[in-house]
Amino acid sequence: VQLQASGGGLVQPGGSLRLACTASEITLNSHGVAWFRQAPGKDREAVSLSRSPGGMRWYSDSVKGRFTVSRDNAKNTAYLQMNSLNVNDTAVYYCAVGNPILSTWRDSRSYRYWGQGTQVTVSS
Repeated sequence: VQLQASGGGLVQPGGSLRLACTASEITLNSHGVAWFRQAPGKDREAVSLSRSPGGMRWYSDSVKGRFTVSRDNAKNTAYLQMNSLNVNDTAVYYCAVGNPILSTWRDSRSYRYWGQGTQVTVSS
């Protein structure tokens, strides 16, 4: 199983980016897909989870209202649309696949497969 995360880059405060997580040898439509991020010197933080089937989504308070997760099942790809970015969003972003129970969705140990990470830098 491989997860390829892409779409990171340098963006100014207030800008937007869309991250993609493309999977091979696993069908994302049958699993939960989470996004985590890790800033320098900080612990890995859960950002969002989308569950399938059902399409339910959860977001951390720090990104709620600004970030949106979606999927393209035909492309076996999950997306994280990030709007109104600020400097606190600077981090390496990872996608992860698993089937966590809701009480543990923020726990990185709930996910079996991880992408390699993509750097997001918000700076003027």
